[in-house]
Amino acid sequence: MSFIGNMLWIIFGGGIHAFGWFLSGLLWSITIIGIPYGKQCFKMARLQLFPFGKRIEDRGNTPLNFIANIIWIILFGWELALVNLISAFLFAITIIGIPFARQSLKLAMLSFMPFGKKIRRA
Repeated sequence: MSFIGNMLWIIFGGGIHAFGWFLSGLLWSITIIGIPYGKQCFKMARLQLFPFGKRIEDRGNTPLNFIANIIWIILFGWELALVNLISAFLFAITIIGIPFARQSLKLAMLSFMPFGKKIRRA
């Protein structure tokens, strides 16, 4: 079931969003300071491409993760979470879109505070 969900997700826009995350990761990785943020963009690109069958685990919040999350939220985390929340609302309008809405909510959670999170298979 997750294979079919992932293929439908890619067709309905997940591939384009994943490509955008990949390009953002490349741009962030140009500088040494931006490498941790680039790694988070690559994590988001992977999850954006294949969200079905994955779950997010919290690895604990260290002071360094907390500071990195605050910087992430101030720069662009809240905008990304808002876009995913709007996407979840639009998907949830129809009954068929509810599984896609759940995946958008998962992406919203990770795009708001990605540091200290791990993506695992469900």
